[in-house]
Amino acid sequence: MQKLVAIKGMNDILPPDSARWEWLEDKVRSLMARYAYRNIRTPIVEPTPLFVRGLGEVTDIVEKEMYSFEDRLNGEQLTLRPEATAG
Repeated sequence: MQKLVAIKGMNDILPPDSARWEWLEDKVRSLMARYAYRNIRTPIVEPTPLFVRGLGEVTDIVEKEMYSFEDRLNGEQLTLRPEATAG
């Protein structure tokens, strides 16, 4: 049986490291709150035309860094947010 290896950059964060990360994240959140920062969360998957229209059809991001796929339920072309796929 082949040994499973984590994908580069996709390692699990386990204790005690997870506790350190939580501590750091809490400190950053507190600092940001002092400056009235308000968090937003955007979807990691969007319709492909949104990115093509915004970036242009012939760019390195569209041609090399976007992971697109077809939604099996409705045939819509979807793309992972490019900044989440750059390698």
